[in-house]
Amino acid sequence: MSATREMPVVELEAKDLPAFCPNPSMPVWCHHPKVFLDVTSTGQAKCPYCGTVYQLTGGARAGH
Repeated sequence: MSATREMPVVELEAKDLPAFCPNPSMPVWCHHPKVFLDVTSTGQAKCPYCGTVYQLTGGARAGH
């Protein structure tokens, strides 16, 4: 039996841009160096440090 862990998804609106990780809602113990993520080209991006996925929602469109 193998266990899989689903990566968290953070939904962003246009007002939340620019996207960065770690985000303010993450606990301090799991912080890593701050990295800015480009969610505007495809509508989502994945943090290279922790794997958190950031996704545009709420009427926000990629490339706008």
